Amino acid sequence: MKKFEVPEFYKSPIISRIKTVRKTMDPKKKDRSPTALNFGPIEFLIARHFGFCYGVENAIEISYKAISENPTKRIFLLSEMIHNPAVNSDLLARGIKFIMDTKGKQLISWGEIDENDIVIIPAFGTTIEINEILKSKSIEPMAYNTTCPFVERVWKMSNKLSQSDYTIIIHGKHNHEETRATFSHSSNDGPSVIVKDLKEAKELAKYIRQELTDEEFFVQFEGKYSLGFTPSKHLRKIGVINQTTMLATETKEIAEYLKNEVEKHHGQGKETFADTRDSLCYATNDNQSATIGLLKEEADLAIVVGGYNSSNTTHLVELCEEKLPTFFINGHENLLSKNELSHFLWQTKEESSTTDYLPKKDKIRIILTSGASCPDAEVDKVLTKLVSFFDETRSTEEVLTEIEKQTEI
Repeated sequence: MKKFEVPEFYKSPIISRIKTVRKTMDPKKKDRSPTALNFGPIEFLIARHFGFCYGVENAIEISYKAISENPTKRIFLLSEMIHNPAVNSDLLARGIKFIMDTKGKQLISWGEIDENDIVIIPAFGTTIEINEILKSKSIEPMAYNTTCPFVERVWKMSNKLSQSDYTIIIHGKHNHEETRATFSHSSNDGPSVIVKDLKEAKELAKYIRQELTDEEFFVQFEGKYSLGFTPSKHLRKIGVINQTTMLATETKEIAEYLKNEVEKHHGQGKETFADTRDSLCYATNDNQSATIGLLKEEADLAIVVGGYNSSNTTHLVELCEEKLPTFFINGHENLLSKNELSHFLWQTKEESSTTDYLPKKDKIRIILTSGASCPDAEVDKVLTKLVSFFDETRSTEEVLTEIEKQTEI
């Protein structure tokens, strides 16, 4: 896989050594078990796979390249490049401005931007409509296009399905940048509709069964269907794709459910349902599989590091919460002390504070992982800050050397 030029301050002296050991011992990533780092009174279970993915590293490399190549020009990002506050804050500090927020609200009007400016396409991609706006201003949108290749793969899959007259069902969050981009591309190819979860898929099935009218659909799925969509006509032959950061198990459940419904009411096989492969990116799959591997171990709590608006990170939190107390944090600054931390409640979208989050016992085991847009350097800082809360701990060098010796066995 391609090596990217990522700024040194995103790199990690601790996590990078662990990843090197695991890559040496398990190059094909068949072993999903975690790495145990024993500091004495505190032990960490580090996920087999986490942190920057191919798409994020590609986006970072291109964005910093745009800065270095255009020192005298104004540089804009359509919106946050990735869902990580540290990365986006650094880009803002270097003079880059965001044209929109993550919900698509305009922060800088298109009238303020001209052909002399540089506009970076974020990793989530963008809509056909915005591409046309840029071209109308003589700005080449592909000049600094950081769209993740795995997102583009979903667009190609959508196009192929539409050419065979399948209606596209997108499993995603309709207000997420990636889903907005995917919806724009799929809608350009053919009929498309977005479902957020299995609950919405079950609502959609009522229209597959024609239990409800087209008019009721237009109200219930407002803003989630393509122009000219007619449920009584377009829900007879379908295929399912997804936002690349959704839960794999949920996508499979939705696809299987809708397959059963459409085949039951409109015929069997390819005539009604496209046998699409899961369209999650490899990193989302790997991160979720590694988290499931983590949860086979006994631990006292889990800490998941990443941006609060990061979909893939939120799903890791969901997985961990099924088994043990889990704290979703932006970074080491959320660790206020040994007795208190601030963390994000993804269900209510609120930040909260918890005291006595570390159990009072001689040996504490903590599951530690992060999302695909979180720098390993931040995971380092979380780990070292937690270790600093305890007395008589083993040194980091001693712990890492112990791990590295495993490659000599």
